[in-house]
Parts: sequence; structure tokens; C-alpha cells
Amino acid sequence: MAWNEPGDKDKDPWNDKKGQQPPDLDEAIRSFQEKISNIFGGAGGAGGNGSGGVKMPGGSGLGIGLLVIAAAILWSLSGFYIVDEGNQGVVTRFGKYVETTTPGLNWHLPAPIETADIVNVQKQRFIEIGYRSGGRERGSGSVPRESLMLTKDENIVDVRLAVQYQIKDAGNYIFNVKDQTATLKQATESVERGVIGRNDMNFVLLEGRADIVADIKKELQTLLDRYDSGIIITDVNLQDAQPPEQVQAAFEDAIKAREDKERYINEAEAYRNDVVPKARGAASRKIQEAEGYKLRVIAESEGETVRFTKLLAEYKKAPDVTRKRLYIDAMESVLSNTDTVMIDLKKGNNVMYLPLDRLGRGQSGQKNSGTANNAGNNGQHSSNQHDSADRREKSRGRELRGRK
Repeated sequence: MAWNEPGDKDKDPWNDKKGQQPPDLDEAIRSFQEKISNIFGGAGGAGGNGSGGVKMPGGSGLGIGLLVIAAAILWSLSGFYIVDEGNQGVVTRFGKYVETTTPGLNWHLPAPIETADIVNVQKQRFIEIGYRSGGRERGSGSVPRESLMLTKDENIVDVRLAVQYQIKDAGNYIFNVKDQTATLKQATESVERGVIGRNDMNFVLLEGRADIVADIKKELQTLLDRYDSGIIITDVNLQDAQPPEQVQAAFEDAIKAREDKERYINEAEAYRNDVVPKARGAASRKIQEAEGYKLRVIAESEGETVRFTKLLAEYKKAPDVTRKRLYIDAMESVLSNTDTVMIDLKKGNNVMYLPLDRLGRGQSGQKNSGTANNAGNNGQHSSNQHDSADRREKSRGRELRGRK
């Protein structure tokens, strides 16, 4: 049975067995006003229960003033706030920017006049262009609308970029840019397309990655400063730069061909580095030998000149003796190189037996012994002997002509 059903007064909450009545709201408000008046010097009304309004005595004005002062102090104290290290406070007055405060204890006009927003300027933030986190592998998490770009030589490349940034000025960051992330992403994509469009495909994909990143970072920071965005770019990372998947196989073949070209060039360079020094060494050796031969011939010529000059002086002193000696030396030199034996017998017909073979062998042995001795003297005597033979032959010719 419900508590308010007729016939059961025990379950009626407003029907107190002891005769209690429901509380009167006006009476409760009146009691509260009396207590406040007593606290600040007022006297409670003397009327009985349910009496009318209570009049404040003369001291109630002071209590209200103290109450207002206390409320004002509490209200002003609510304007103090603390900015932690690595943060900045942005103070606004009725929604309008007033100032940017630094870390430490600061104060602003209490709400609702002024408010302070704390912004973390030390936090590293980043945006992704051409891909989304968790899908950096090729073909996963790609955003073709952002990643596909046209190069200077009218080729399409798939470029994925990550930009890290911090807040440099919290006031400019909040009030000068409406949607900071979207604005930064659009600015990055615009700068990236401009840089990629100024370079060839091979430069973007191969040797020019560092230059591409440096140009994007520099131009993006310049653009954000022109916007007064309050953003500073800390790093730009080129996550991936590849041709589109449709031409990936052909591009890999081109890369292999380029690698083969580089390998052949390196092999040719290695061969050249091996052959050229040897050729230069051989040429230098030939030049040195020629220089040595030149000096030797000059020295020998000068020596022969000096010897001939001295011989001429002796010849002038005793021409016959000198001529005969030269003739004998020449004949000795000539006959020592032949096996022919000439015998001059005047008015005689005697037959002489000469063991020519033994004489030849004896002369050959003497020749071999002389050759060994000459080799021990570095060949110097052999050269002088041939020169002497030539001179003797010439002297002999002159002597024979003189006899005739």
C-alpha cells in the first residue's frame, strides 16, 4: 500500500504523531536574516513567531561596509595567478587581448573583467603532411591529396613531411591565427610545393634531400613571421620521397642502371689510377736513362778530346814513333778478332806448320778471360778498347796512304 493511501496515517510523512508541522520557508529566511544582523551588530527582532520585518539599528551600516570591504578584498585576491616555467599567460579584458605575462606570480583584474589563459610554449608540437601517424610505411596511412607533388621536369613525386614547432608568442598564437593547426598545415604544404616545383625529380629523390629540407624550413618560418603567428619551426623531417607506386618498378630499374653506371665509372677510375702512375714512372725512367746517356756521351767526348790533345802534343814531338805505335796497336786490335794468320816470308818457300785450331782456342780463352775482367771493371775497359781500335784503324789508314 502506498504511503499516501487513505486509511493509513502511519505512512504519511507530513502527519507527525507528535503534532509537528511542515517547515515554513518564509520563517527560515527570516531566521537567517536575523543571524546575519546579529553578526554585524544588529539586534534580532523581539516579535514572536511569524513576526514581520526586522529593522536594523544604526550600527548595521558599519557591518554592511565591512562586508563589502571583505568581499572586495576577496575579489581582488582572486586576480592573482601563477605562471609555471615554460608557460606564458595571456590576459584578456572582456575578451580583448591586453598583455602576455611571463613565468612567476602575476595579477590581473579579477573576473569577469579580466581573465588569464595559460599556454605551454615549451611543448614540442608537430604536424604531418602527406601521411598520418601509424602509417609511415609505404602505401599505409598515405594522404595522396597532400603527398603527390609536381617537380620542375614535370614528374610526380610522393613526398611525406613532418614539421615540429613551438609557440614563440602566446598572444600572437591565440589571436592572430584563427585555426593554428590548419593554418600551419596549409602554409607548410604551400611552401613544400613551391620548393619541390623548383627542382628536378632526381634532385628531390637522391642527392638534394638535405637542401630541400633546409629550403622548406627557411621559407616556412619566413611566411609564419609575416603572418605574426607566434610559431617557431624547430625541425623539418623528410620522412619519405618516392615516385608514385604506379611507376615504382620502372624507377627502380632506372636506379639500378644508374648504380651500374657509377660502378663502371669507379672501375674505370681505379684502372686509370693503376695504369697512369705506372706509365708516368716508366716515362720518368726513360727520361732519366736518356739524361744519363747524354751525360755519359758528353763526358766520354770531353775525355777523348783531352786525350787526343795530349796525344797530338806527343805526336808533334816524335811523329814516327807515335805513328808506328798507333799502327801496332791498331793491327793488334784488328787481328785479335780474326782467325786468319798472315805470314810474310821474303824469298822463302819453307812450309810452316801452325796449329791454328789450338791458337784459336787459346785466343778464345784469352778473350773470355779478358771479358770476365772487363765485366768486373763495369765494362769500362771494353768501351775504351773499341774506341782505341777505331782510332788505330784510322791511324793505320793514314799511314798506308803516306807510304803510297
